[in-house]
Amino acid sequence: MAVELSDHDFEELMKSLTTYLTFDGTCREAMTFYAKCLGGDLLMMAASEAPGKPMPGAENKIMHARISKGGAVVLMASDSMHGTVQAGYNFSINIDCESEAEIDSLFAAFGEGGKVTVPLADAFWGARFGMLIDQFGIQWMFNFEKPKA
Repeated sequence: MAVELSDHDFEELMKSLTTYLTFDGTCREAMTFYAKCLGGDLLMMAASEAPGKPMPGAENKIMHARISKGGAVVLMASDSMHGTVQAGYNFSINIDCESEAEIDSLFAAFGEGGKVTVPLADAFWGARFGMLIDQFGIQWMFNFEKPKA
């Protein structure tokens, strides 16, 4: 039996769902092209700009890219830091959560029968973050931006 949610119910579940693309060294070029097509604002961070030392050979790769339009994030991406990317399997769906309780609950629910690839933990950008592949082979990312102190 399917449960139907009203728009109001959906708004209370999470902030947003955003597609997250993974590239094999072409993130900068691809996201520049997509920003031109979408007419949005592009923000990119190279691996060399992130805290810590990047993996050898990854210094010029893009750690995170984001296209925003009208204040809303419309697309996110990065280069793979851990090897090659297989076309067709180079995307995730990012869920931006409203609370720590919500991220814990959604992560557990989506992970049922699946495989955790990055356990939920505090990330250097001030969020609680984790990744998993669900029982149907779909890659998910979960992010909760912690309130600034």
